[in-house]
Amino acid sequence: MLAFIVSRLLQSLAVMLAVSFLCFVLFNFVGDPVNNMVGQEASPAERAEMRHELGLEDSVVVQFARFLGNAATGNFGKSYRLARPVSDLIVERMPATLELVLVAAVLALAMGIPLGVLTALRRRSIDSTAIMTFSLAGVAMPTFVIGILLIYVFSVECKSWAPAIGLPADWCFPSFGRGTTVQVGVWSSGLLTAAGLKAIVLPAFTLSLFQMTLVLRLVRSQMLEVLRTDYIKFARARGLTDRAVHFRHALKNTLLPVITVIGIQVGGLIAFSIITETVFQWPGMGQLFIQSVQFADIPVMAAYLVMVSLLFVTINFFVDLLYAAIDPRLRLDRAQLGTAGG
Repeated sequence: MLAFIVSRLLQSLAVMLAVSFLCFVLFNFVGDPVNNMVGQEASPAERAEMRHELGLEDSVVVQFARFLGNAATGNFGKSYRLARPVSDLIVERMPATLELVLVAAVLALAMGIPLGVLTALRRRSIDSTAIMTFSLAGVAMPTFVIGILLIYVFSVECKSWAPAIGLPADWCFPSFGRGTTVQVGVWSSGLLTAAGLKAIVLPAFTLSLFQMTLVLRLVRSQMLEVLRTDYIKFARARGLTDRAVHFRHALKNTLLPVITVIGIQVGGLIAFSIITETVFQWPGMGQLFIQSVQFADIPVMAAYLVMVSLLFVTINFFVDLLYAAIDPRLRLDRAQLGTAGG
């Protein structure tokens, strides 16, 4: 097991370094930040002095090495746009993004797994057909379109149809912002206030819809495959109830391959929350990244990438450990490979 952990740690470190360097190189072609930081009347000498102060005269490799060295100590430099430490900006914006991702992940799992089981057990029923048809819309429609539709129905038009069906006018959901937040140490949370919980509903549902349909379809296909296996037939022959067969035996083995995909998708929620945060003006890291791209704020973009890569790799690392703990065959394969290599 120790060899398995060390191997995964080395792979995670290599992936993070490779992705960070590749994106850091690409960011240098976004634009010249000096053009945004000085006026049009600035002389070439002033521009050259600004480039020297920012360290932009060095090669990309030197800039990246300097960035990694500073990042190892928690120093991501200063934002070109806001002239503030990037680490402070990340600390301010990270709670909003992580809370959005957390709620979206809970929604995706809480809805995707039960609906996947339902459509597998009742695959020829009308409700199963309706759910699968709805899931096609969740996969096919772009995230920004879903967000705009939800805003139109539940924020704009809601003020007209909500009173018509007996709901109060303040029942409608806000279309932007986090609502009221409270400070818990260095963490600003909107999940501890009614306004904050109400504000997160639409963006969290928008972000979770694609992941929910993916989990639904994956659980359904795995469940149907497991139900056709011999040990399920043997369990039925022993006289076990449908409930015991479906939930004690079939569902447990269905979720084994789903765990890895769920871990990857949670990392994807962090990476792809940019669109949702932009549509709903959610003050998270994704919106900060978009603003940084527009200004060619390379320190913020690079820091964002490193943070997302770190979260993504960490989640997948723990998913690998969980999968290896649940499925002993992975540990056995590693042990056999180690014996063969020796």
